[in-house]
Amino acid sequence: MARNVLAAGLPLTVFNRSREKAEALGAEGATVAATPAELGAADVVVTMVADADAVRALLEGDDGILAGASPGLVLVEMSTIGPLAARELAALCAEREVEMIDAPVSGSTAVAESAGLAVMVGGEEAAFERARPVLAAMSKAQFHLGPSGAGAAMKLGLNLIIAATTVSVSEALVLAERAGIEREAAYEVIGSSAVASPFVEYKRAAFLDPDGTPTAFALELMAKDLRLARALGERDGVPLPGAAGSAEAIGLAAESEGGGEDLVRVADALRRAADRAGSDENGKD
Repeated sequence: MARNVLAAGLPLTVFNRSREKAEALGAEGATVAATPAELGAADVVVTMVADADAVRALLEGDDGILAGASPGLVLVEMSTIGPLAARELAALCAEREVEMIDAPVSGSTAVAESAGLAVMVGGEEAAFERARPVLAAMSKAQFHLGPSGAGAAMKLGLNLIIAATTVSVSEALVLAERAGIEREAAYEVIGSSAVASPFVEYKRAAFLDPDGTPTAFALELMAKDLRLARALGERDGVPLPGAAGSAEAIGLAAESEGGGEDLVRVADALRRAADRAGSDENGKD
C-alpha cells in the first residue's frame, strides 16, 4: 500500500517498529522515520496495525504521532479496531487538533499490491476529502459511510462474512473429502457454483495447499475481529448467532493449528477432529 502511494508520486515518510521492514521503501524513495513523532509533520498520516492498543502506542507518548503533529493533520486509521475504539481515538486526536477518520479496507494482499482495495470511511467528510488522494493511490473505491466509527463498523460486518465463508468452505471441503471426493475437484465445484465469490477464488491456493501458501489473515486476528463484532452486537441488541458459530470454529482452529496460521487452517482443524473421531470409533470396535 505504501509502495502505491510512492508510485502515485506523493511524498512519503514511513515508520515501522521493525525498521528493516521500512528500509526497502527507503531505497525506493521514501524517507524512513526513526520515531512515529516524525510522521506528524505530514498533511496525512496513515496507521495500520493489529489492534487498538497498537494504535494507541503509535499515537501517545513523547515519540508518538500526536507529539509531533501539526494542527489540522488528518490521521487515516486503517486498522480493524471497531467503532467504539475508533470514536475514542478520534476524540483523543481532536484534543491535539488532529482530525481522525477510520478507514479500514477490504481486499487480500494481492489486491493491496495492485491498488484494488475498497476503503470504508467514517468521520468528517472534509477530512475524508483531504485524505482522498492518498486513499485513491491505494484503492479502487473509497466509501464515506457516515460519522466517526461508521467505517470501522462496516469492516466488522464484512469480516463476519469472511469468517462465515471460511468456515462454510472448510466444512464443505472436509465433508466432500470424507465422501471420497478429491479436494481439488470439490473446490472446483465450489468455485463454479452459485456461492463463488472473489474471496473463494483468491483463497483457492491456500485451501488446496495450506502448507505452501503464506498466511494472509491470521486466525488470532479474526478471533479478535469476531470479539469486537459480537461486543458491538450485544451493545446494540443485535443477535449474531452466525458470528458465535464462526468464533467457535476459529477458536478450535487457533488452538489446534496455532493462532498465527491462516484462516484456511479451519479445514485442517476439522480434518484432525474427524480423524480423532474415527480413531475413537475404531477403538470401540
